[in-house]
Amino acid sequence: MFGANGMVSYRQKRAEYDALQKQIQQAQQENDRYTQQIQALKTDEKAIEKEAREQLGYAKPGEFVYVETSPKPAVPPAPAPNRTAKK
Repeated sequence: MFGANGMVSYRQKRAEYDALQKQIQQAQQENDRYTQQIQALKTDEKAIEKEAREQLGYAKPGEFVYVETSPKPAVPPAPAPNRTAKK
């Protein structure tokens, strides 16, 4: 029951197996998305244009590209020096 091949060990291994299966499924879905994106970039002009616009900031003549800037983080003030002198 509690040994190296007992029920507790079996349940732990089963949970680990299920988690790994889920990771594999997620990786396969991500791989499928990338495969579709690659295929689209090889054949679809609209996909190529979309990537050029997003990644490189390209625009057609007469268009404007707006770039959003992130606000600078507030810098906390430096602590005041300790001016009490010991004598």
